Amino acid sequence: MDKTHAPFRLRHTQLRCSDGRLLAASWHEPVGPVRAVAAVSPATAVARGFYRAFAEWLAGRGYAVLSYDYRGIGESREQALHQESARLRDWAQLDMGAALHAAQRRRLLEQAAQGEPLGLLWIGHSFGGNAVGLTPGYEQADALLGVAAQAADWRFWAGFAKLKAWLFFHAMLPLSSHALGHAPGWLLGARAQGLPKGAALEWAAWGRRRGFMFTDPTLQGQLAYDRFEGPVHLWNITDDHLFGPAPAVDELARQFTAAKVARHTLDPAALGLSEIGHFAMFRRELGARLWPLLLAPVEAATPLLRARLQG
Repeated sequence: MDKTHAPFRLRHTQLRCSDGRLLAASWHEPVGPVRAVAAVSPATAVARGFYRAFAEWLAGRGYAVLSYDYRGIGESREQALHQESARLRDWAQLDMGAALHAAQRRRLLEQAAQGEPLGLLWIGHSFGGNAVGLTPGYEQADALLGVAAQAADWRFWAGFAKLKAWLFFHAMLPLSSHALGHAPGWLLGARAQGLPKGAALEWAAWGRRRGFMFTDPTLQGQLAYDRFEGPVHLWNITDDHLFGPAPAVDELARQFTAAKVARHTLDPAALGLSEIGHFAMFRRELGARLWPLLLAPVEAATPLLRARLQG
């Protein structure tokens, strides 16, 4: 069967964070046995529905796939956007923490039912990959896959894109947030929603800081990138000049000092595509060409994924 159109089950649920906040979430599950568990963590201000086709494809490969909306985004918004107090660190520590807990619990339940171990893969797009080192207990994952996940310090951009990044973090993001009470979605990219003011201002502050969040003194003691020892596979796309230039992805890779880090670069022209950019990696119509390429290296490098998915 063509696994880009394999059958799956969809189940909507909620995640409860350690502070009591509820998040909208969904499980895409295989019709047959669960062979692995995956959590898909979104980019900044992007709702989980954007990753639906990708989650369906993963379910067709045997993954039970958890996707979710950060607080203040998508179906996890509880009030008017200007009233949402979420910061980026809340998404990383509380929301990602709840997703990790749910994915780990599902993995343990499946292992008990099947009598054999299953792998847990964390997939992070942009912020969903670069902030994972703030997530308590993220070392429970067997492997990390980052797509355009980066250290978003404007100094890692080049040419005209560098000027745009400087303006974004120094002017556009903070000024719009103060003026409107939030950062509008059009400012963040075609797939983004409005961003709560606290999250926008923290993003702007990290983007202005040399070293991004990794040098924020208020996060010292909470950064745990050096604790992960498994495979970390980080991808940049050559035409992603908006949010994921290669030097910024390289800087994120350097944070995983104890991990088995692999860096991958995808050139749209090599696949006969005119562009991919920051968001098109998850478009349904490109999935058959892109997603096997994305998953194959990290699955091959992770024994529990390799044994169950390819065995």
